[in-house]
Amino acid sequence: MNHFIKKILERKLLSAIIICAIIVGGYYIYGYYFGKKSDVRYVSSSVKRGTLIVSISGSGQTTALNQADIKSKVSGDIIYVGAKSGQDVFHGNIVAQIDSIEAQKSVRDAESSLDSAKLSFEKLKKPADALSILQAENSLSQAKEAKKKAEDDLVKSYDDGFNNVSNAFLDLPTVMTGLHEMLFSSDTGLGGGGQWNIDYYAGSVKTYDERVLQYKEDASNSYKKVRDAYDKNISDYKSLNRFSKIADIENLIDETYNTTKLMAESVKNANNLIQFYKDKLAEHNLKPQAFADTHLLSLNSYTGKTNAHLGNLLSILNNIKDSRDAILNSERTIAEKTESFAKLKAGADELDIKSQELTVKQRENALLDAKERLSDYYIRAPFDGVIAKINVKLGDSASNGSVLATIITKQRLVEISLNEVDIAKIKVGQKANIAFDAIDGLSIAGEVSEIDSIGAVTQGVVNYTVKIIFNNQDDRVKPGMSVSVSIITDIRQDALVIPNSAIKQQRDTSYVEIYVGDTEEPLRQNVQTGISNDTMTEIISGIKEGDKIVTQTVVSSLQHGTQTSQSAGLLIPNITGGGGGNFRTGGVGH
Repeated sequence: MNHFIKKILERKLLSAIIICAIIVGGYYIYGYYFGKKSDVRYVSSSVKRGTLIVSISGSGQTTALNQADIKSKVSGDIIYVGAKSGQDVFHGNIVAQIDSIEAQKSVRDAESSLDSAKLSFEKLKKPADALSILQAENSLSQAKEAKKKAEDDLVKSYDDGFNNVSNAFLDLPTVMTGLHEMLFSSDTGLGGGGQWNIDYYAGSVKTYDERVLQYKEDASNSYKKVRDAYDKNISDYKSLNRFSKIADIENLIDETYNTTKLMAESVKNANNLIQFYKDKLAEHNLKPQAFADTHLLSLNSYTGKTNAHLGNLLSILNNIKDSRDAILNSERTIAEKTESFAKLKAGADELDIKSQELTVKQRENALLDAKERLSDYYIRAPFDGVIAKINVKLGDSASNGSVLATIITKQRLVEISLNEVDIAKIKVGQKANIAFDAIDGLSIAGEVSEIDSIGAVTQGVVNYTVKIIFNNQDDRVKPGMSVSVSIITDIRQDALVIPNSAIKQQRDTSYVEIYVGDTEEPLRQNVQTGISNDTMTEIISGIKEGDKIVTQTVVSSLQHGTQTSQSAGLLIPNITGGGGGNFRTGGVGH
């Protein structure tokens, strides 16, 4: 049963295919024998001469030819604002002023300094008068007298120094003897028994505080050090007298000062040891030996004597140094005064004049610098234009580098972006036409003024910025407006031009269809083309002005009412060379 049904379905499908083939074939056979012929019509136009313009279009925005932030070069309070937003200004107009009291003072000081330098220069060029010579001579004499006084003071200082050394050695032996007996003898009042006093003081309180051992060591060491210095010092003292060499006397004074300083330190360390002994016993409610107080009284006396001698010796050493410095300064002053006096009598030499001229020049430059700094407090417009924005008001504080205002030029320009293919055809100086989206009917001529040398890559596409300046300004145009720009890259005057739709291509050959005489059917005519735009092409050779050419072919089916046309391109208004076409018909059989 299934096999039977399958056979029936296969036969029905085959039958349907055969029936469709018969219907389609019958339709075309009928159309071939009984259908009407198609009607072919040609739209023609005469070849004319005209101006052919080739341009590249782009869109962009308007901007000012020049825009700048007016910045402050100084800091201070705004005391004057001379412009407002939207105001026209000229180059050099004051936009704002900053408090310039200190700068004005600097200018006055520089002027005074310059005047002083000029007076000195004029005085230098004049010969010295008698009074000036006398004053210079007196000044030299005073310098010599000052040196003589310093030398006398130095001699006196050496004499006083030797006296102080002599006075010191009236007391220093007593101090040395007292220190030795106080530390390295055995007083019965401190226990005796052959034990040194220094050991007694340390041993009595060692169990309470072992720091006493350090005090003992300091007292012992400082005594030994001063003992050595004292023995040498007293030996040197005994070997010299007031008539010894100045250098030996000065060394003796310095040596005695250092010995006395060591002795004062030894007295201090002995005092520290004994006082520590008394303090520790008192802390433990024990009574120190009365002899300790006797020792402390002696040490106090020694301290007074050593300090007095130290002060006297140091004063002498300072006097010697001061006298020497005074002598040295006097010698320098004498040399300077001597040279100055000689020059004064001889008159100014060429080098002095050149030097003073240089000083005057330096003061002049300083004055110019001060005036330039003063001018920085007057904020001026850098060029003619319009104040786009004012950022400060009276009383505000301005800092160095802060933007006080923004200025733009009245002249506008357009910036558009073109790709790498179009930019190769653009050159500086090419004419352009600018149309504005926001201002109906406004069209301004312009000119390419600048082309970026380096393109910007965006999503793999390289674009270049082109700037076009306006030939005429219009107050309605504001920065930031959107515009459409056509840049004229080529132009042909009085050229043979035909619509692009009239030109056909076969391999590398361009041709048009042309009517020759009264022929019904157009003939093929090869042509050589020149420049072209979106609608028109220049013809260099092959046809001439007045020739009739086919610009459009229209094929109509009379039976079915259908029509097919072949054409391309439209004429640009204001471009000569296009024209209305005439229809010619011709039959094309199937």
